Amino acid sequence: MQIAILSIFHYFTHMFKKRENVFEIEEGKILSPKFDKDGLIPVITTDCKTNEVLMHGFMNEESLKITIETKEACYWSRSRKSLWHKGKTSGFVQKVIDLRIDDDQDALWMSVDIGNGASCHVGYKSCFYRSVPLGKMENTEKVQMSFKEKKKKFDPKKVYKNQPNPTKI
Repeated sequence: MQIAILSIFHYFTHMFKKRENVFEIEEGKILSPKFDKDGLIPVITTDCKTNEVLMHGFMNEESLKITIETKEACYWSRSRKSLWHKGKTSGFVQKVIDLRIDDDQDALWMSVDIGNGASCHVGYKSCFYRSVPLGKMENTEKVQMSFKEKKKKFDPKKVYKNQPNPTKI
């Protein structure tokens, strides 16, 4: 048993290559993600069928490893300061179809299948459910957004019951 645990530990601690030179980072085949000073890397998540942007989140090293291993999206929740297996509570698990990293390996793009579900804790399919108007504005105007998604996929009060809202003021 101890050998298996040590083997798993060895695998996880050596899963990502140390960043050593620009050529390997930009042109190499070995994953060398760059996590920020807080140990996070940003992730844009899109719907694999429509290419619609569903959400923006963050992963730490552990959540990225879990996502790769399980093929299900796992993020780092900055508000809860814990791992966040997307869909664990709502049932709308994000099944990873494709995971890409940008040229300097400091941002991720994940294409997921959410079935007929949603990705937004507010109840909409996408976290990007409002549109900001473009064009010249007067200094006294308040920006009035328009809703691009008219109907929620689920009622957050029913799904999340007494859990605290992750949105912070």
